[in-house]
Formats: sequence, C-alpha cells, structure tokens
Amino acid sequence: MIKISDEDLVKQVLSGKRKAFETLIDRYQKTVFNVAYRSTKNYDDSQDITQSVFIKAFENLSTFNSTYRFFSWLYRIAVNESINYINQRKQLKSLDADIVTEDTMPDEKYQEEEITNEIQSALLEIDINYRIIIILKHFQYCTYKEIGYILDIPEKTVKSRLYSARQMLKDVLQKKGAICHD
Repeated sequence: MIKISDEDLVKQVLSGKRKAFETLIDRYQKTVFNVAYRSTKNYDDSQDITQSVFIKAFENLSTFNSTYRFFSWLYRIAVNESINYINQRKQLKSLDADIVTEDTMPDEKYQEEEITNEIQSALLEIDINYRIIIILKHFQYCTYKEIGYILDIPEKTVKSRLYSARQMLKDVLQKKGAICHD
C-alpha cells in the first residue's frame, strides 16, 4: 500500500476532500496527544488540547507553508496550545515518565524510574518556555531548526535557551540533591 505524503493530503483537504484530514489525524493524533500530556500530565486535558490542535490545524490549513514539514507545523500548534493551556490554568503537574524497556532488571528499572521522576519533577520547576525546549530536544529529538520553527524563534535563540534551560535544570537537581555540585 502506497503512503500518501502529508503535503498531498493537505492539497486534497484544501481542494475539498475533507476525508483526507482524517488520515492526517490518524497519523499524528498520538504524537499531538503526547505533547499535550507531557505538558499537563492530565489525560482529559490532553484530549481537549489534542482536539483543539486539530481544529486549529484544519481552520488554518491554508496557511501551511509546504517548504516545511507538515509534522513541524502541526507540532508547533500543539506546543503553543499546550503552553496556552498551562498559562490559562496555571497548574504545573509532573510530566509523563518514559517507558522503561522490559529487559532491565527490577533494581535497574527502579533506579531508572527514580532518576526519571527526579528529572521530571525538576523540569516542572523551570519556566514552561525553557521546559518545552528541553522536551522538544531531549524527549522528541527535534533538531535546532525544527525547534526554532515550532517556537518561532531563531536557531541561535534555541541554542541559547536550551543552554539556559539545562543550567536551570541542573540548578534545580542540585538543590534537590539529585546531583552533586561541581
């Protein structure tokens, strides 16, 4: 079965074939939900954010610039919706833990979970604008260019903010005693 490109699906939607948008939703719903969930740690809120992201994407599909990947454009909407939601609610909750592989020993798994919990707890203590850069770089594995596009900032600013975010995270982890001082 041949996979239709995102750009072709966008063209189909813009030409009136709304069914093509369902394919885009199927393709990216889990990813968008994960962005929201990592930001809110609330299943219901994440579902609401996900729905809002796809509504905004559909309403603004004509503004999509095909020189960028559709995924990056959609991800940018998801990040912005998550930030807006957090700013509106002013609730900071823990981030979703990464799944630990099944081939680890129970004591290794426990240590990994402890480290993950410490990092995620520390992430919640830094500003959302810095937290989101760490999430994009280290959890979603985005490039500096993709992060710049998603957050609508220059690559140099991404690098600078990522450095600052890492320093903030390090300071919080040191205060918690999770890592030793230099």
